[in-house]
Amino acid sequence: MKQKRRQKTGRGRPRAGKRKKVARTGTVGIAYIFASFNNTIVSICDHKGNVLCWSSGGKIGFKGTKKGTAYAAQQCADAVAREALNLGVKKIEVRIKGPGPGREAAIRTLQTVGLIITAIKDVTPLPHNGCRPPRRRRV
Repeated sequence: MKQKRRQKTGRGRPRAGKRKKVARTGTVGIAYIFASFNNTIVSICDHKGNVLCWSSGGKIGFKGTKKGTAYAAQQCADAVAREALNLGVKKIEVRIKGPGPGREAAIRTLQTVGLIITAIKDVTPLPHNGCRPPRRRRV
């Protein structure tokens, strides 16, 4: 009886189980707050731009229009700040983008949880009369 020869595809070795990433982070991070009218997303990154932890109104458990509220932003920032403190982040620089109601609520919460805010920058993109805006809604 002939035996079939297996072609070598480079996948001969069994793969080891996936290891959980260990965040090797310093004590300084950058907090990005994206506050739109529909949702607020807060993420904390290291100085290289690698995301350490993030949260949003939907991830917390809010649905629909409640995601865009200041309270949802507060809960979201609270969850992120506690996770960042567990990873060893102590000081953060805050960069805010967007016009939403969760802007100030998120910053206030990051501070009250115990993170030291070194700087606050508004990085909302403003056009120098670029694209035509969408038409006004008629309700």
